[in-house]
Amino acid sequence: MSQTYTISELAKEFDITTRAIRFYEEHGLLAPERQGQNRIYTHGDRVRLKLILRGKRLGFSLDESKELFELYDPHSGNEKQLRVMLNKIAEHRAALEQQLHDIQIMQHELDEAEQRCRQALMHVIETETASEQ
Repeated sequence: MSQTYTISELAKEFDITTRAIRFYEEHGLLAPERQGQNRIYTHGDRVRLKLILRGKRLGFSLDESKELFELYDPHSGNEKQLRVMLNKIAEHRAALEQQLHDIQIMQHELDEAEQRCRQALMHVIETETASEQ
């Protein structure tokens, strides 16, 4: 018999809550077998959970992960899945590059605003000092 896991074992292994795992089930990303009220996860479920979490770290939505799972077809060498994955990586990379650009612009604008505020404050302090004398 192949290795099976309980929801608690997977939660502990991946340092997530059992609620998170049930959430992934509700969204059709995991489909464990049932023995009464107990969920029984297979090695394949464990791999899927690992891929879901990796996808989250890469910025993929649950819908994107689900789409990639649905494209899994080892008989074709997973060509379509790999092509879609490469497109998604490119999309996410472009979005990150845009965010980085936007952050750099915002930092520059903050630097300029800070400089103007410091100059205005210095002017106020100099004016107050001059009027006190």
